[in-house]
Amino acid sequence: MRFNYTKKNVDVHQAAKDMIEKKLSKLDKFFKDDTEINVTVSKIRSQMNLEVTIPYRDIIFRAETLESDLLTATDKAVDILVRQIRRNKTRLEKRLHQKLPIADYDADTLSHEIVDEELDYKVVKTKKFPMKPMSVEEAILQMNLLGHQFYMFKNAETDEVNVVYVRKDKNYGLIEPEM
Repeated sequence: MRFNYTKKNVDVHQAAKDMIEKKLSKLDKFFKDDTEINVTVSKIRSQMNLEVTIPYRDIIFRAETLESDLLTATDKAVDILVRQIRRNKTRLEKRLHQKLPIADYDADTLSHEIVDEELDYKVVKTKKFPMKPMSVEEAILQMNLLGHQFYMFKNAETDEVNVVYVRKDKNYGLIEPEM
């Protein structure tokens, strides 16, 4: 696996990188050797924030942890990623029409653990609303007025459907489709 590091407000030494790579090597059984892993390490107040993103085919696996030390954060991120893969194994197989994006994994490893992979996603409410074109700022204002964490709107500048959302750091994000 190839590792790409991004650092924010923190210096990550080679020993820390080696430790992160050793911990994330537990995911080797799930992915091919040329899989790219994006690791972002940042310091928020006195805690270490670790984000691990693994884009694989059309699926993105992601884990984010906030812990007092990098070792604990890495352990939790690996646990989150393994849980995501195992929990969604059946759904991912159906979506990809082939085996889970796992290269040469040991099937016994997955079957020995109790996995709630048979849970179905259940839509309990459908909501329709008119989409009038608006600016990003207007969409953020509307989202805040409604007290929502995200808001879907038709961008007046691009004429595309976009989503604005509140990030964990209390800033705003914008999701734009890419065709």
